[in-house]
Amino acid sequence: MNYEDRVAKRAKSIEISTIRYFFNMVKDVPGAISLTIGEPDFITPKHIVEACVKSLNEGRTGYTVNPGLIELREEIAKYLKKRYNISYKPDGEILVTIGATEAIYIAINTLVEEGDEVLIPEPSFVAYDPCTKLAGGKSVFVPTYEEDNFILKAEVLEKYITNKSKVLILPYPNNPTGAVLPYEDMIKIADTVKKHDLIVITDEIYSELVYGGFKHTSFASLPNMWERTITINGFSKSYAMTGWRLGYIAAPEYFIKHMTKVHQYDVTAASTQSQYAGIEAMKNGDSDIEHMKEEYDKRRKFLLRSLRDLGFSCFEPKGAFYIFPSIKKTGLTSTDFAKRLLYDAKVAVVPGNAFGEHGEGYIRMAYATSMDNLKESVKRIEKFMKQF
Repeated sequence: MNYEDRVAKRAKSIEISTIRYFFNMVKDVPGAISLTIGEPDFITPKHIVEACVKSLNEGRTGYTVNPGLIELREEIAKYLKKRYNISYKPDGEILVTIGATEAIYIAINTLVEEGDEVLIPEPSFVAYDPCTKLAGGKSVFVPTYEEDNFILKAEVLEKYITNKSKVLILPYPNNPTGAVLPYEDMIKIADTVKKHDLIVITDEIYSELVYGGFKHTSFASLPNMWERTITINGFSKSYAMTGWRLGYIAAPEYFIKHMTKVHQYDVTAASTQSQYAGIEAMKNGDSDIEHMKEEYDKRRKFLLRSLRDLGFSCFEPKGAFYIFPSIKKTGLTSTDFAKRLLYDAKVAVVPGNAFGEHGEGYIRMAYATSMDNLKESVKRIEKFMKQF
């Protein structure tokens, strides 16, 4: 008997992330520099680690309540009010999750029913489509374009909305492009959302990492959008806490009470020690964010300038820690280019089509690595590009 036939079709319908595929290839290429994974090269700040250790030494090793420590939810509520002027009650409107990825899974699986359509700007993070499929929904990919700086345009979004459209995902600042969503475009999208009565899930995990004078606006802060918005954020990128697996959802109570049930039966609660670390990050981590952001900005400027000097077409990313140059002039597909760059030049990147078909013709490079690695990568890429 072929027992794999007993596996659910929904599980079979999703694929392993191409990001991880290329990340795993690096180990087979000695001396390769990896610009694949979106993970800060900074170590979690010492005071955050010490808060975790203190909680362990004090014996705080049991479960927390399903939504997370009330002290952490209180700090999250203060943070969202201070940074983005959105108000949530700690008890009832905030749910602590195992990273922003679990938050995405919970939100989609709470809102989406069989046949519902989820509008996903493309290129974007790889998790939205599989989570939609696992919920029984249908992903509808809305293209964004380099000439628009990969901004989701309301007039383009309008063309993809049907009577089955239920949820819009807003992933800004964007992974993989580094695009940010200007306020004036956000207002136009809000009008479209209201017109078609959509629910919005905003993935704001990179909200602190914006550059060039850009100011991030949280979609829930717009007029009449709080009621229909699920805000997702976390600690991984801004506080260099990827391995702590700590994120959160902020939303009206009529959403959170049902998301908490999904969370409860999925994971019970986020790690207790991570939550104590999160409290310390929220209370005393502002300077850590600023320090890391300044370093990312230096790398961003260097890599953008260097790629343009090498002849790449590359718009200026103003968020996250990715750059998304076009490789169309080489005549290669994104996958072929990425493989040849790895094996010939020993530089690992992610092909743009890993983030959807509208990412074809581009590669994603993560500059969350040292300046020395970036400088050496540019030297290798310059040599590699001479063949074209």
